[in-house]
Amino acid sequence: MAIKTLDPHAAQAIIDGGARLIDIRGADEHARERIPGAINLPLERIGELANDGRPVVFHCRSGMRTAGNAAQLQQSASDCDTYILDGGIDAWRRAGHKIIADASQPIEVMRQVQIAAGSLVVIGVLLGLFVAPEFFGLAAFVGAGLIFAGVSGWCGMARLLRAMPWNRRAAA
Repeated sequence: MAIKTLDPHAAQAIIDGGARLIDIRGADEHARERIPGAINLPLERIGELANDGRPVVFHCRSGMRTAGNAAQLQQSASDCDTYILDGGIDAWRRAGHKIIADASQPIEVMRQVQIAAGSLVVIGVLLGLFVAPEFFGLAAFVGAGLIFAGVSGWCGMARLLRAMPWNRRAAA
């Protein structure tokens, strides 16, 4: 059976009635912006969801991650009534519901990867054009790394960035 989707107003009503709100995003995303009362249980740990018999509303940023993993989420909630917040925290915010935002938290690691990779490609191309053609290899190396990350699901740059001092406090 497919998980039902709820708009933010219907989700708020179910949460007010005792349902648990589970944020399946990474801890870094949750620390930067979250719905009050949401429990952070990233998708890779969703099997740890305790079954207390209460309904569960899952959410992510846009609703794409929850919809794409609906079967796994349904299985983790066992016999509980299970819902997906349609449109995620973005829709929640647009509907005028309260969110907690902490701009002092580091930006999400994947956005950091995009910034770092894009910067390295631009630097490699510029150095290749104006200094020495060997610097084109830097852009090629970063591009190959991104392809590998996309195919394998393992991103070395993300792991490196997660270990940086500014990302160590990303826990809410």
